[in-house]
Amino acid sequence: MEMFVKREYLDLVLVPFGLIIVLSYHLFLLYGILYFPYHTIIGFMNIDKSIWVERIMQARKDELGSALTVLSSSISASTFMASTALTLSSLIGAWIGSSPVNMTVFTGHFVYGDTSSITMVIKYTSLLVCFLVAFCCFVQSTRCFLHANYLITTPGEDIPPEMVKRAVLRGGNFWSLGLRCLYLALNLLLWLFGPIPMFINSVLMVVCLYYLDTNSVVQPLYHRTFEAEQIVKRMRGVLAEPLTYKCN
Repeated sequence: MEMFVKREYLDLVLVPFGLIIVLSYHLFLLYGILYFPYHTIIGFMNIDKSIWVERIMQARKDELGSALTVLSSSISASTFMASTALTLSSLIGAWIGSSPVNMTVFTGHFVYGDTSSITMVIKYTSLLVCFLVAFCCFVQSTRCFLHANYLITTPGEDIPPEMVKRAVLRGGNFWSLGLRCLYLALNLLLWLFGPIPMFINSVLMVVCLYYLDTNSVVQPLYHRTFEAEQIVKRMRGVLAEPLTYKCN
């Protein structure tokens, strides 16, 4: 038991457990999004986006002003978050490379954990990688929303709604993934103050995210209408002729 009393060994126990808790929750969330979308906020919003694309593609070209405004707002938000993540990455890189003294700021006695040079390098590198992954996700989100913008404004009626829907959903998924990377970066940031704050934050964050990611709204009527429309479209794609009813 002496090994677990020493603060140098706390990082080997609490940090992996904290990361496993966060990773397990997100695997559970991914399973819910894929198979029970109505029970999660992300899945519910993806269905709303699909319905939005279907309605927008049925409108006339001169009625697309509101759709372009929505996409422009999404592009602006993704660009802002990408700039923020890149700025934080640059600050961390400058903090690490400017002076060796900066590496010893979080090695005082107030940090109850491993403060060796190797551990500090792992902490800063993990935090830097997390911000860089978030930056890449927000950039990809911007790219998808821009592609959807081009598709919606393309003259003609031969643009399939599925292509626009795929671009919008991918943009939203990259946005959500970028936010999750920032949430994980908060965990790694608290790791600089020791493994105990990092572990406590992991547990509290999972509890808060479960509350925020769970959807308790009953399936609305327009969702059911959209499902019925999709069923009819699939039947029309399978059957050679439209359904007709004859009375003998």
